Amino acid sequence: AAANYLLCTNCRKVLRKDKRIRVSQPLTRGPSAFIPEKEVVQANTVVERTNFLVEEYSTSGRLDNITQVMSLHTQYLESFLRSQFYMLRMDGPLPLPYRHYIAIMAAARHQCSYLINMHVDEFLKTGGIAEWLNGLEYVPQRLKNLNEINKLLAHRPWLITKEHIQKLVKTGENNWSLPELVHAVVLLAHYHALASFVFGSGINPERDPEISNGFRLISVNNFCVCDLANDNNIENASLSGSNFGIVDSLSELEALMERMKRLQEEREDEEASQEEMSTRFEKEKKESLFVVSGDTFHSFPYSEFEEDMIITSDVSRYIEDPGFGYEDFARRGEEHLPTFRAQDYTWENHGFSLVNRLYSDIGHLLDEKFRMVYNLTYNTMATHEDVDTTMLRRALFNYVHCMFGIRYDDYDYGEVNQLLERSLKVYIKTVTCYPERTTKRMYDSYWRQFKHSEKVHVNLLLMEARMQAELLYALRAITRHLT
Repeated sequence: AAANYLLCTNCRKVLRKDKRIRVSQPLTRGPSAFIPEKEVVQANTVVERTNFLVEEYSTSGRLDNITQVMSLHTQYLESFLRSQFYMLRMDGPLPLPYRHYIAIMAAARHQCSYLINMHVDEFLKTGGIAEWLNGLEYVPQRLKNLNEINKLLAHRPWLITKEHIQKLVKTGENNWSLPELVHAVVLLAHYHALASFVFGSGINPERDPEISNGFRLISVNNFCVCDLANDNNIENASLSGSNFGIVDSLSELEALMERMKRLQEEREDEEASQEEMSTRFEKEKKESLFVVSGDTFHSFPYSEFEEDMIITSDVSRYIEDPGFGYEDFARRGEEHLPTFRAQDYTWENHGFSLVNRLYSDIGHLLDEKFRMVYNLTYNTMATHEDVDTTMLRRALFNYVHCMFGIRYDDYDYGEVNQLLERSLKVYIKTVTCYPERTTKRMYDSYWRQFKHSEKVHVNLLLMEARMQAELLYALRAITRHLT
């Protein structure tokens, strides 16, 4: 089978030979490869508000592609930019160049060259030592010591223990103070989650006015010209066809509305027992294991390509152990990892106060951002108005936490199965756990009647749920270290 495939020299993805085409223009125009440019262009009032926010809170001082796509939700954008500006520029335990280098290390876990390029520029602008950009062997030992926690937070945060924290803060010349470590953890979690947004929204590289054709090819993120070639990226091969059931997308929407209505009625009729709720969570956690494997891991033996596909060298210099990735919490045959019971360590009661104690106002800013995205609604679903979408937003947020082993006792995980169709689950799992594998086909395949702004809203929810999950595990370990 391998003879029928080749690697794209630009993005290193595997392509089918028979579908290869040459396209001279490297990328689609506009800020996103997934969203038509005209859909991102906003009304003038929104543009003014966005420009004001950029002047106020952007470290680069320009309207970048992430901000343009997020401006579909200006209320949220303000929370996002304020907290990001605080972590990068306001008084805090870490020197400015460190902050940007940590952002680079975090983005490199997902090979997100868009974010890496952005922070390489910022690192140099804030007085960073250029030599550090040659890779980890050129940076101070204490930065290098963040490798392990960067890797675990990005891919398997449930493995973080108080021993990891002790190792970093133990006395010695390379130790981290707790405030510095909390600042670093917040940055790592922020940029891992932001990489999910970048890939999930198909964010295009920034145009560079100094380069003749306007593009810096080094900054091609994983959406590449090869994806435009009739979607010939193999990842899509098995995503077409029957997996998603070719249902008329209108009736898909009606069916979802109907299920929401039915669930609401059932909720009012009877409450499931605690035991039943626990069983439903375990079932959903186990099922999440199979979500991607059957859909995006293709019919050919993947291992033949792994060597070529793992990572391109300009990114791998910022991380160690590039092959380390997300491992399903619920994997069969392995020792069963304990479920993180959300009420034993919540963001509201535990995480928030710890962060605020060690790194002043960031707790308030993160809290506002989490609440904003969780409660954000326009009471619409595609063509329908006056819809209460709380149930749907909660299912999206809780499904992400479920994949990280976090369980809410008061939530009925049966709802996740009712509300999130398989193609949406594939998309959620990919964006959250393997964002660099997201393709336009995946983005297009779910909720086909919904507006792009609604899908961007989904990406914001996934990003914040992921960031919160990472923080919960890291902060719990810090709390255990302190007690």
